[in-house]
Amino acid sequence: MTDTPPDRLSNDPRSPYYDEALLARGVGIRFKGTEKTNVEEYCVSEGWIRVALGKSVDRRGNPLTMTLRGPVEPYFRDEEGSAG
Repeated sequence: MTDTPPDRLSNDPRSPYYDEALLARGVGIRFKGTEKTNVEEYCVSEGWIRVALGKSVDRRGNPLTMTLRGPVEPYFRDEEGSAG
């Protein structure tokens, strides 16, 4: 596996950008220099993230989201406890 996260990744299993192996590895997102934990999808080349709006859901049970534009920096989280 590479040490560079993909250009685009989604948490939604129905999306063509969903990758269970990468999500299991742990991907963190910095947006405009701030750590974000509620990111549903991101795209580095287009410069946007899609974030969940609280616990609100649509009529199908999917989280309501809002798209924010700006610099996106994905990274793999260091798995603590695996170095040993």
